[in-house]
Amino acid sequence: MNFERDFAGGLLRVTSSDAIGTITIKNPDRKNAVTAAMWRAIPQAVRFLTDEAHAHVLVIRGVGTDFSAGADIREFDRLRKDAETAVIYEASNSEAFTAIRHCRVPTIAAIRGICYGGGFGLAAACDLRIAEQGARFCVPAVRLGIAYPADAVQDIVNALGSQMAKVALFTGAPMSSEKMAAAGFLLEELEAGAFDGEVSALAHAIAANAPIALHASKLAIRAVIEQDGDLLREAEVIGAETFDSADYAEGRAAFAARRKPKFTGK
Repeated sequence: MNFERDFAGGLLRVTSSDAIGTITIKNPDRKNAVTAAMWRAIPQAVRFLTDEAHAHVLVIRGVGTDFSAGADIREFDRLRKDAETAVIYEASNSEAFTAIRHCRVPTIAAIRGICYGGGFGLAAACDLRIAEQGARFCVPAVRLGIAYPADAVQDIVNALGSQMAKVALFTGAPMSSEKMAAAGFLLEELEAGAFDGEVSALAHAIAANAPIALHASKLAIRAVIEQDGDLLREAEVIGAETFDSADYAEGRAAFAARRKPKFTGK
């Protein structure tokens, strides 16, 4: 079943097909800058794809030639002008990053062109990141005289490593896709002609697997990264439940019959 929905007045386009959900940032005139309304809508979009469309994997991408230039600076004089307003504004940033980080299904950032600031944060919150050659990465907060949201720094450190995270946050300097791939931030750096095909292949490979098992695996990985004992125990409980699931029976039957399994998430 296919699903389509617009959020934030059409600036976020959400689709789902073949159990692959896609969130497309659609603000090309601003290099896909993220407005306050878009930040607020991202958690809603994630919930729609997981709870209503029942996607097994999410892909986040920008329309056109850029992933995202980050938060829309035109709104800062009104919505991020001082500490009081910044607290409110950054709460919506944090909720968006958290929605992606804690999404029950795997997430993929498909990155072309500019991936700056808040756009970098969205990519860092994803489980996997693939970029087209020539993509550019930057966290320019210090060059604007502000600090990057502290709770979002964890994603950058986890995805980039502590030393490269310090370089990114201390200098605000742009970095190439080649450097980001070498640092391990990117799973792959691909030529333009191969980019869409490889993103699609990865998403389909994940979507074909059992949803409960994917959820348990993602929780276990998060537990290790975050050093969270409660989360680890939750992953253990869900992992144990997979052995009583219809999907496990289907997986065994498909293996015996040498056919592809058809998982239902039950």
